[in-house]
Amino acid sequence: MSASRSGGTIRAGIVGGTGYTGAELLRLLAQHPAVELVAITSRGEAGTPVDRLFTSLRGRVGLTFVEPAAARLERCDVVFFATPHGVAMSQARELLAGGARIIDLGADFRLRDAAEFERWYRVPHACPELLAEAVYGLPETAREAILRARIIAIPGCYPTSVLLGLLPLARLERERAGAVDWNGLIADCKSGVSGAGRKVEAELMAGEVSDNFRAYGLAGHRHQPEIEQQLRAAAGRAVQLTFVPHLVPMIRGIHATLYVRLEAAAEQDLQQLYERFYRNEPFVDVMPAGSCPDTRSVRGSNVARIAVHRPSRNLAIVLVVEDNLVKGAAGQAVQAMNIAFGRPESEGLTQIALLP
Repeated sequence: MSASRSGGTIRAGIVGGTGYTGAELLRLLAQHPAVELVAITSRGEAGTPVDRLFTSLRGRVGLTFVEPAAARLERCDVVFFATPHGVAMSQARELLAGGARIIDLGADFRLRDAAEFERWYRVPHACPELLAEAVYGLPETAREAILRARIIAIPGCYPTSVLLGLLPLARLERERAGAVDWNGLIADCKSGVSGAGRKVEAELMAGEVSDNFRAYGLAGHRHQPEIEQQLRAAAGRAVQLTFVPHLVPMIRGIHATLYVRLEAAAEQDLQQLYERFYRNEPFVDVMPAGSCPDTRSVRGSNVARIAVHRPSRNLAIVLVVEDNLVKGAAGQAVQAMNIAFGRPESEGLTQIALLP
């Protein structure tokens, strides 16, 4: 497949550009040397210049929000969906027929089982026949598939952190069956408030979030089946995960603390295992032994930082930090786009983290 229908420049459209993820996509794509932004949709902001809503983009984005029906997305080489579940699947057939690729930052194509999707998202899947060809777009595991994909499902922000933290152990399980106790995985994860999206809800108000810290989703979180699906595929066996997300009083960032009981892997050098697994990955940084990465070290960047600890012979504790809006969403989507269109994988994504 050629790089794009426009001879090298990638013509990109965004559906749902008024949320935090949409704004982050705009920030990254506006400075990408191979991308031309063609259209950005919003029903509520149709007719509003993008830089009036997001003044940070003044002088960089000259588009105006348009109604979805007027966007002419068929002109695009790639269409990003920065929308709640249900939107991408309702437009997928038409866009694919027109030759566009779809990169969905929502949940419509993450789960391969239509019944499982309906169970967790309370709506029948609109195009279940496309689930089999959709590629789960974690670049570190799916480069070849992304290159050929028409539909790329960008992992959720929590799943990105948990999967990156556990994939080296899944590889070890493939090589040495029984290395890990896959029935007792614990993912204790914290996220900044932007992970909930740009919406008005009482529990997301500053007076509720500031100086506060709480768990949520203990009855069942939609990201759990996604994580378990990918771990089963990676480890080649059943897994059981206890996943507890928390909301912390910060805007950006995810901190995942993963607890793993070791079995036959007791003598394995875990630091060496992780360094070897990620040695050629441009956006995964395995930190020196004894490190404790913090979320501000990745703020605004597409980098995930990982540290692995072994407080006892049969216990591994893996720490993962990422920016939920970048490596956990928009940055990973741009990374996948680069791969899909044969561009350098790091193109447009080399920003250094913001400090403080």
